[in-house]
Amino acid sequence: MANVLLGVTGSVAATKTPELSAAIRAAGHDLKIVATDAATYFFDAKTLECPLYRDADEWPSERYERGDAVVHIELRKWADLFLFAPIDANTLAKLAVGMADNCLTCVWRAWDLAKPVVLAPAMNTLMWQHPFTRRHLRSIAADFGGGHLPGHLDADQLIPLMNDRCKGLRVVPPIAKELACGDIGIGAMATVADIVSAI
Repeated sequence: MANVLLGVTGSVAATKTPELSAAIRAAGHDLKIVATDAATYFFDAKTLECPLYRDADEWPSERYERGDAVVHIELRKWADLFLFAPIDANTLAKLAVGMADNCLTCVWRAWDLAKPVVLAPAMNTLMWQHPFTRRHLRSIAADFGGGHLPGHLDADQLIPLMNDRCKGLRVVPPIAKELACGDIGIGAMATVADIVSAI
């Protein structure tokens, strides 16, 4: 099976990290997790049965010395597939413009685009429906050979087109339900089963 690197970002859907990580491992994959500091607010790292990397793990010694491991590069080399679940609006924007301001986004910036990526967005409905979200998705799709994707498409039209055109990129769309904030609408992370299936 695959070496899966699970990127977890600061969405309430990060509460699913223990369940998702267990399901990925049960499917026979090896797993490592790289999480933003905001993501770790939503789950207990002690419940995980796989390695977890955070920003503080990037440079473990007080001063860099030649020969020290560069964690974001080591993770990129190890992984066969990069899964972002959940990917929040903030990190989606960072991926789209190439920002690399934490360990997770540094892995992305160093990622070999010949290796597959799966995105499972999770955010408030109005954030999901915001025009920037579609722009960011189209920008990422272009890096995976998506070519020109029309700007007038809504997410329901855009994602199937991306998944059809983009070799190596899959977006597992969010689902509609009552969100943690109390709003009802699309934006909840897809089911664990659907995300594992996308891997």
